[in-house]
Amino acid sequence: MKTYITKIGILFAFVAVLWACQDDDSTFGDITAPTNLTINYDIVGQDAENPDGDGSGLVNFTATADNAISYKYLFSDGSSAVSASGVYAKRFTQNGVNTYTVTVLANGTGGVTTSTSIEVTVFSNFSDDEGVQLLTAGSSKVWYWYAAAPGHLGVGPNDTSENTGVPSYYAAAPFEKAGDPASSCLYDNVLTFSLDNGIIKYTLDNGGNTFFNSSFNSVGGSTATDDQCLPYDTSGEKVVSLGPSSSLVPDDQKRGTVMDFSDNGFMGYYIGTSTYEILSITENEMHVRAVMGGNEALAWYHIFTTTPVDEQGNSGGEEPDYDTLVWSDEFDVDGAPNPDNWTMEIGNGDSGWGNNEAQYYLAENAVVEDGMLKITAKAESSNGFDYTSARMKTEGNFDFTYGKVEIRAKLPTGAGTWPALWMLGSDYATNTWPGCGEIDIMEHVGNDQNTIHGTLHYPNNSGANGNTGSTTVAGVSDEFHLYSVIWSPTKIRFFVDDVEYHSYDNVSSSPFNSDFFLIFNVAMGGNFGGEIDPGFTQSTMEVDYVKVYQ
Repeated sequence: MKTYITKIGILFAFVAVLWACQDDDSTFGDITAPTNLTINYDIVGQDAENPDGDGSGLVNFTATADNAISYKYLFSDGSSAVSASGVYAKRFTQNGVNTYTVTVLANGTGGVTTSTSIEVTVFSNFSDDEGVQLLTAGSSKVWYWYAAAPGHLGVGPNDTSENTGVPSYYAAAPFEKAGDPASSCLYDNVLTFSLDNGIIKYTLDNGGNTFFNSSFNSVGGSTATDDQCLPYDTSGEKVVSLGPSSSLVPDDQKRGTVMDFSDNGFMGYYIGTSTYEILSITENEMHVRAVMGGNEALAWYHIFTTTPVDEQGNSGGEEPDYDTLVWSDEFDVDGAPNPDNWTMEIGNGDSGWGNNEAQYYLAENAVVEDGMLKITAKAESSNGFDYTSARMKTEGNFDFTYGKVEIRAKLPTGAGTWPALWMLGSDYATNTWPGCGEIDIMEHVGNDQNTIHGTLHYPNNSGANGNTGSTTVAGVSDEFHLYSVIWSPTKIRFFVDDVEYHSYDNVSSSPFNSDFFLIFNVAMGGNFGGEIDPGFTQSTMEVDYVKVYQ
């Protein structure tokens, strides 16, 4: 249990009185100077063995004065804070035992202030040198809202439930706030973190307007009941102090570092707090979490990137350059498909996987040999079905949002065969198909040899009403072809051998703005595969490789 020792500092006070230049001007109001200004402070964790605190650097201050209407704290580390009540928690972050001067200005009516100063000696042993480097690049770094990322703005519970640490109540779709004057100012934010002699400095350029949570519209001078972009001055440099996290988020889901911004600093969306926890940070992406001011039941989530908003794929419909290989399987180790990449699905699913398919899926029908994945459909009895085949997925091993997928494959042949290389929305268990979305990179049916289909399934466009395109490609069962899709926040485009044959204009309300996983299978018959050749014996789909770029 932490021990708190109270000290009272009353070193000196002076009164500065502003006199009116004209006689008895009643519009000026009463001039009342605060008196009896005192500062109490508790150094967290201070006891006989730890006279300067427990190393957290946290000090709880309380300023009181007669006739004071507000207080301002000035700290010798360059930070400051305003407190209407006089209560303020300050974290000192310079490592070691250091003595700081703390000055409090008590504001009275008529512009009169009274001030007093004290010194406080505090021990801090928290450091996150890597975090400082990633945040500031050692000198200065600019951050922007990651508007292209699902959930770049979101909210969830701040409790001990399983949803703690994720924006389970609401997660913004990519570019959701763009185009609406009530919210688009959010994407104008430019956040700059710099390092100056070991002190982190911060500026927010909001372009003149701030996106306010409706609970705080009054701060921006509005009585609106919805979130609003309102004129607001964010000029001036703030000081950012780093400290250890004590949030409810499990340790394996957070970095363990909290940022405290001086002078009511905030990170673009006004939610009444100046404290943000860094959940994760890399060279070009930062995830933060903040408990909402005045409502500790809610935690807000923000995602930032070093790429300007207008270069994130929403500028004139242009796509990002997906040229960094992030995942692949070259199928170069003989045996079963790599279990680190793939999970085998067994059975006939529900109503033939929802399509009245005629096969029973077995793990042994998928093998890797001669540098190829081979999925073979066979005319053989198993578990009451007349055909067997294989179906494999990356769910839980590899899920992703946006990118370019390339698959080099040779397709099976025979009436009734229905090979597919496709993707399914990872939230399908809670967002029932077609709500979760489906991206069919390649489908082919033996009853329509050499016709390749690229299809999207989503609400009002599912089943036979899918958003589809097709192209004829000679020899798909005789030689390998490259099947690919480029999936961005604004477009989904389908290709065979780098020739585009179908596209879709992605929108924020579609399901194609969250994680998907890959599925490879060869079905037999069913709603799309059609009648099966009674003389069919077996046929194989071969896959040379699959690669995902972002």
